[in-house]
Amino acid sequence: MAGVWTIPAVSSLIQWLPQLEGRRVLVVGDVCLDEYIIGRARRLSREAPVPVLEFQRRFTVPGAAANPALNIHALKGIPLITSVVGNDEAGHDLCRHLKNMGLNIDGIAVDSARSTTVKTRVMAEVSLHFPQQLVRVDRDAASPTGPTAQVRILDYMVSTIPHVDAVLLSDYKGGVITPRVINTALSLAKEHHKITAVDSQGDLFKFKGCTLVKCNLEEAESVLRQPLANEKGFQSLGRRLQRQLMTEALVITRGNEGMSLIGADYLHIPAANQSEVFDVTGAGDTVIAILTLALAARAPVTHAAYLANYAAGLVVRKLGNATTTPTDLETAIIGQYAEGSPP
Repeated sequence: MAGVWTIPAVSSLIQWLPQLEGRRVLVVGDVCLDEYIIGRARRLSREAPVPVLEFQRRFTVPGAAANPALNIHALKGIPLITSVVGNDEAGHDLCRHLKNMGLNIDGIAVDSARSTTVKTRVMAEVSLHFPQQLVRVDRDAASPTGPTAQVRILDYMVSTIPHVDAVLLSDYKGGVITPRVINTALSLAKEHHKITAVDSQGDLFKFKGCTLVKCNLEEAESVLRQPLANEKGFQSLGRRLQRQLMTEALVITRGNEGMSLIGADYLHIPAANQSEVFDVTGAGDTVIAILTLALAARAPVTHAAYLANYAAGLVVRKLGNATTTPTDLETAIIGQYAEGSPP
C-alpha cells in the first residue's frame, strides 16, 4: 500500500473484476430485516399535515451486515456470514431470504431471548417519480448476544477463518460485535495472515490493528471531536486517526463528495454518481464489501477504493439495499472514463 497514490487506469481497474470471483470473505456482524411499505400519495390527511398513502406493495430484504455479504455474492465472491437472529417471524424471513439468495446460513445463530431487528421504511410514490421515504420505524434489538449464541459465533469463526481470504466486521451496535468476538477475529486473522476490514457505527478504537477501517464523515468527526471542513483537515486529522487506529488504510465516506483514502498517502476520490441518487440505503455496506473483496484479491488499496466508489454510484440508483454485478461495474467504469471524467 506504500507509494504515491494516483488515479488508476481503466484497464487496470477492470482487470481486477475477474479476480474477485471465488474470494472467500467471512462477514461477522449484526443483521436485520429491512421492510418497505410503498404507497401512492393521494391527498393530505385531515388529521395532520402528512400525505395519505394508498397501499401498493410491501417487501422485505436482508439488511445491515447481511448486505455486504449479498454484495460479495453478487460479484461472484463467496461470502460466509455469522450473526444472530431472534426466533421470530422476522428472523425466519431473514434467514429464508439469505438461503434463497444462495448464501450459507450455517453461521446464523438463533437466540430465543431476543428479537430480530426490523427497520421499516414507508415510501410514497408521487406521479412517476422514484418513491420518496417519508418515515423510518425501527424495532431495534440492540442487546448483548446470549452466551449460547455467542459461543456458536465464536466456534464458527474458529472453523472458518483459516479457510477464508478476509474477515469483515460489520458493527451496527446490535450486540454481536463484542470485545470477545473482536479479539477472537483479529487474533485468528493475524495467526492465519488474513485481511481484516471494519465498518463500525460505534467506537472505532475497538478495532485497532485491522487492515482497513471504513467510517462515514459524521462518525470520523465524532471520534476526532473535530470537524473535517476541508481537504487539509482530511489529510492531517484523517492521518492522525489512521495512525491511532494502527490500520494500513482508513476510508472516510463523504456522501456526494465521494470518499477520502488515507494511509501511506492521501487521495480524495470524487463521487462516481452525483446526479442520479434515489436511495442511499446500504451504500456504505456496498463500499466496505467491495473494499474487502478487492483487498482479498490482493488489489492495491487505490484500486479497491475506486471499485467501491463506482459500485456505490450504482446502488444509490436503486431502491433499498442493492447490489451490483461485475458486468454492471465494468460498464460503469468504461462509461465514466469514456466521458473523460474519471472520479
